[in-house]
Amino acid sequence: MIDLNKIKAIDIHTHAEVSCNDPEDPIMGKFLDAASVYFKADRKRPTIPETIEYYREQQIAFVMFTVDMESGTGIKRIRNEEVAQFAIDNDDIMMAFASIDPHKSKFGAIEARRMIEDYGVKGFKFHPPIQNFHPNDPMAWPIYEVIAEYGLPAIFHTGHSGMGTGMKGGGGIRLKYGQPMMVDDVAVDFPDMKIILAHPSWPWTDESLSMALHKENVYIDLSGWSPKYFPKQVIADANSRLKHKMLFGSDFPLIKPDKWMEAAQTAGFREEVMPLIMKENAAKLLGLK
Repeated sequence: MIDLNKIKAIDIHTHAEVSCNDPEDPIMGKFLDAASVYFKADRKRPTIPETIEYYREQQIAFVMFTVDMESGTGIKRIRNEEVAQFAIDNDDIMMAFASIDPHKSKFGAIEARRMIEDYGVKGFKFHPPIQNFHPNDPMAWPIYEVIAEYGLPAIFHTGHSGMGTGMKGGGGIRLKYGQPMMVDDVAVDFPDMKIILAHPSWPWTDESLSMALHKENVYIDLSGWSPKYFPKQVIADANSRLKHKMLFGSDFPLIKPDKWMEAAQTAGFREEVMPLIMKENAAKLLGLK
């Protein structure tokens, strides 16, 4: 159990990119090569145990997930069970979200229920551009129904995708699926599911801000970018009308939380909203308080 008094932040957005059980998928390797160039990150990705050790040293609790994109890319996924078991064994610092390819529909819904009931996952992760689907496609409804039934949150990648940037044809990734407004239907039809729009959503930033303002169940995580590059309206809304809707996320290992926090100090956030962004909003959303 995470003791909020012993941590200084909650990172809502970290990735498992190395399996302890399976070799790296060769197609995924090409995406990781390109992402390392785009983010200026180390090509050698940390293992899950190495990530746990890092976050424990930093006194930052974190949410970790893989991305099941088997239908859209042919990449063999890191198994949800692997990530979830590490969270069970390190529940003082780590929480697991599951990722299920929406093309699996009713079959995926069965897996979603099993991951909740047998492994205690705390939420779900969707990446529409890589998973090659419209977030409001009815094929995903059976999975959403399970998430909503248990009142769990779901993170949706929005905006530009660093994955595929610089690759021929963008690695086959279609950016249109990252438009935040397509998630608005999900927010309406599944009001009991908390929705987290990941990243500042550029070039559709204002859509995410509008949705977070309009929908009680929509939040924004500030991962994937250094705060020094955030659009001005993100900072302005975080300091005012959306201060209870903004969540700290890094996008580790591509962006490390210490670098994010260092940049945040000069990005223009008001001192009084930083505790909300860094820990309190996520603690409430995740049911930790």
